[in-house]
Amino acid sequence: MKRLLFTYGVTGSGKTFTMTGCPGQGGLLPRSLDMIFNSVGPYQAKRYVFKTDDKNGMETQNEVDALLERQRRENQPSVPKTPSSKQKPEPEFGDMIKPEEACKADGVDEDSSYSVFVSYIEIYNNYIYDLLEEAPYDPIKPKPPQSKILREDQNHNMYVAGCTEVEVKSTEEAFEVFWRGQKKRRIANTQLNRESSRSHSVFIIKLAQAPLDADGNNILQDKSQVTVNQLCLVDLAGSERTSRTRAEGSRLREAVLLRTRCMVPYRDSKITHLFKNYFDGEGKVRMVVCVNPKAEDYEESLLVMRFAEMTQEVEVARPADRPICGFAAGRYQRNQAFKDELSRKLEERGGPVDRDVPSGINHLPPLPPCELTNPHDDVTLPRLIEALEKRHRVRQMMIEEYNKAADMVKAMLQELDSSLISKDNFIHEQTSKLGEKEKVIHNYKSEIDRLEKKIKMQEHKIDILQKTTNIYEEDKRSLQVELETRGQRLQRELCEKRRMEQRMQGMVTDTQIKWEKECERRVNAKQLEMQNKLWVKDEKLKQLKAIVTESRTQGRPEPPPRQTQPQRPSREERVPAKRSASPSPAPVRYGDMCL
Repeated sequence: MKRLLFTYGVTGSGKTFTMTGCPGQGGLLPRSLDMIFNSVGPYQAKRYVFKTDDKNGMETQNEVDALLERQRRENQPSVPKTPSSKQKPEPEFGDMIKPEEACKADGVDEDSSYSVFVSYIEIYNNYIYDLLEEAPYDPIKPKPPQSKILREDQNHNMYVAGCTEVEVKSTEEAFEVFWRGQKKRRIANTQLNRESSRSHSVFIIKLAQAPLDADGNNILQDKSQVTVNQLCLVDLAGSERTSRTRAEGSRLREAVLLRTRCMVPYRDSKITHLFKNYFDGEGKVRMVVCVNPKAEDYEESLLVMRFAEMTQEVEVARPADRPICGFAAGRYQRNQAFKDELSRKLEERGGPVDRDVPSGINHLPPLPPCELTNPHDDVTLPRLIEALEKRHRVRQMMIEEYNKAADMVKAMLQELDSSLISKDNFIHEQTSKLGEKEKVIHNYKSEIDRLEKKIKMQEHKIDILQKTTNIYEEDKRSLQVELETRGQRLQRELCEKRRMEQRMQGMVTDTQIKWEKECERRVNAKQLEMQNKLWVKDEKLKQLKAIVTESRTQGRPEPPPRQTQPQRPSREERVPAKRSASPSPAPVRYGDMCL
């Protein structure tokens, strides 16, 4: 089911107000949304159970996949968050519909599940822009919005490719999405309106419907069973002349595209190309004409009213419906066959079916003239009596023949009744047997339905378990990879530790050898120093001994000679060669060093 509703009129005539309204006095859009959600609210599916296929169609998924997708979208910061119906509505669209004005549709299928999707586009300068598209904003070099293209789906319906479709669950949530796109719509200041809409806006509401399974809990996973109903609410731009708006520059170029004097083929205009199917006779179209009572807008309002009057005379050829076959012809054919069979039976038995009646029936003797002109006429009355007697005999013969025919028909009817009774008895027996078989079949069907429900429930549980198993397997694989990574890291650390230990062991060995050599060098140096000191002492002792000996020989003491500092041996004399073959000097004991 497809419906198109648009507002038409000059700038300032109330088109946008008619479409949106104000708090406490909602327009067409909030009233339509409120009626939809009041009707299908209790039967709405969970979020993401219905999803678009990017080809103007809808498909379904089970609740497990819907839950995973909901978690994935919540964890993605780049994906715009869907407004929640639990949030407090903003003052721009709060209390649009009064509680006493709420209404709902009758005849909603309770064995189906529903979901509502909305999208909002504008057609500006014959380019289509998505008002709900969330593009990253660059304050240094802002990028202009990208234009969308029109495409045709497999059912030959036109749609905007790549348009954002948001799933909503309440009137407030849907109107919040509308208001978010309304803030991006192009408006400008003209002579007639301070905030004039310079583009055609199209708010599309899609109602997806899918039947429930036998349990009434889950949606059938069959895309062919999904039905999509569409309602397009269009707020057209003003249709006034440019001389009255005093448009210049870009406003003038906009007005040239908004108002044309020639007949435009629908393929040359995006607004007509988008609604091509409605012009081809599909769906229903309604136009709301908005008129401003100002005297200055008389001529423009007159043109609007003439256009509205002209549209009432437009006839659109509807697609030919398939003929509906009733039961009247079948009944007539069955009755005619019964009549033919009855005639054949009567003819076989010699009955009066389709036979000519006796000649006396249609050719009774005519009555002679009965006018008596002479009281002595003895011929007219006997002739009349004779004619009446002949007519009486013919009538008696007709009665006899009809009695015979009646008796024959009565006998045939009795025979037919007996045959029918026997047939009825046979039919009754067969019907009783058929009833028993139907009971058995019904029991089998009940058992099959019960088993199918059980199978579906088990399949659903298996699906959930499979999903859970996949999640656990994925976690197991990730943990195994992490464990292997940590094991490899630990192995590398152990190898590094062994290399470090070997390196430290080598450094300790080198340091030990170095210090052993240094100690040996210091010991050698100390031994040499001690040898030098012993040598000096030996020299002193020799001098002292010589003096003592000389004084004894002369008999008088002489002053001791002036002690001179013994000449210190050179470095070559003090430090022996490192690689000398001579043995090292023997260590000097402490007792030897005493005088």
